[in-house]
Amino acid sequence: MTRSPSRLPAGAKARAPLALAALEALYPDARTELNFRNPFELLVATVLSAQATDVSVNAATPALFERYADAYAMGRATPEDVEPLIRSIGLYRGKARNLVALAALLVERHGGEVPNDFDAVVALPGAGRKTANVVLSNAYGYPAIAVDTHVGRLSRRLGLSLQNNPDKVEADLQRLFPRERWVFLHHALILHGRRVCHARNPRCSACELREFCPRIGVEP
Repeated sequence: MTRSPSRLPAGAKARAPLALAALEALYPDARTELNFRNPFELLVATVLSAQATDVSVNAATPALFERYADAYAMGRATPEDVEPLIRSIGLYRGKARNLVALAALLVERHGGEVPNDFDAVVALPGAGRKTANVVLSNAYGYPAIAVDTHVGRLSRRLGLSLQNNPDKVEADLQRLFPRERWVFLHHALILHGRRVCHARNPRCSACELREFCPRIGVEP
């Protein structure tokens, strides 16, 4: 049985092009703020970024990638080998276990390469739908919207979605925005969430989207 799409907020279809135009003007070069040189490094950095800041991840990964440059090297390590290199990142013990396990699976199933396949990435330890969207969109140009806390919060505040479930927010945004702008959209929303539309004390008076924001000045 096909599930019917969720109800969009009133006025969402009219606000969507306004939001996109404003974000394009504000963040024309929006991209991930994680540092990486190849798909493997992006996958590792994205797994590390769960419940952690990109700044903390970027501070830890140079030493990590110097020691473990690819899936073959990391897959031969133990979690105890990896832990000291990522200790500054939240939940580092569990992430160390996942990194070693996912690297071993990349070697076993994919010749050490990150597959350009959504289901294959989701199946890796420590990965999920958001991780797959981030990795495939940034590494391979896959059209995707990765919904993190910023994207979810802004989608609700801007009246683009009524949903709290990230998968449902993603589906709403996909209905409202052109497929070719999905990757840009999630990067721009993340930047706006970090710089202006904070979870606490959003800077509404400085927001370029305030003229059509239905929740301006309203606490979350």
